[in-house]
Amino acid sequence: MLRLFVLPFLVITILYRHWGLAFGLLWVAGVSDGLDGLLARKLQQRTTLGQYLDPIADKLLLSTLFVVLTHVGVIPRFVTVLVLSRDAGILLIATLLFATGTLRNFPPSKLGKLNTLVQILGVLTVMTWEVLPRPGLEDLRSALLWTIAVMAPMSAAEYAWIVIHRVGIQDALDGASEE
Repeated sequence: MLRLFVLPFLVITILYRHWGLAFGLLWVAGVSDGLDGLLARKLQQRTTLGQYLDPIADKLLLSTLFVVLTHVGVIPRFVTVLVLSRDAGILLIATLLFATGTLRNFPPSKLGKLNTLVQILGVLTVMTWEVLPRPGLEDLRSALLWTIAVMAPMSAAEYAWIVIHRVGIQDALDGASEE
């Protein structure tokens, strides 16, 4: 919940280019996410609500940051379009599969997790560059953004392949059980 609460303030600070404060709020959101996960595992207090809210808060934070950082001109538009297109496609497919009862279990793939990690590193690097511009950091920032631009459609294609494969297997199993 803290990530969701911090998000509008993070957006406002970025829009007004208060990079130091925005960077601090980003770290508050990141640390709260880490502590939340750690405490849930250590105390064995995983809840159904938490299982839904955690990835929603993560995706909302990351997607919003891509949009606002693009709006202020520090992330190229094409990168954000690729990231949001991937996420919208996955969300649409997952929603349709869930609503139709075709597939209920839609876990992230290894490439999907790697894609998210690179996106997080990319946003952190972009924000760090705005607070502490250093030689070499600009090259890292550029490399990460290009990597995100390549990985987003690759990850989307992988999810599509996984869904096609799993739905095909499910259809085959359903057909075999009817015989």
